[in-house]
Amino acid sequence: MHFQTQLAQYRMAERHAQAQAYRLAKAAKPERELRTRIGWTLVEVGLRLATPTPASAPL
Repeated sequence: MHFQTQLAQYRMAERHAQAQAYRLAKAAKPERELRTRIGWTLVEVGLRLATPTPASAPL
């Protein structure tokens, strides 16, 4: 097989792999958004728990 033909096949395979990786990354994006939302919710809950509550004023 000619060198140029092999090089063209290699480049096509590389582009196909990149496209597949892009499709997989794009499909995994909603999971990342959910993970981020849950993470920030946990941070908010932690801050609420760590914030001291004001003591009630004596009557």
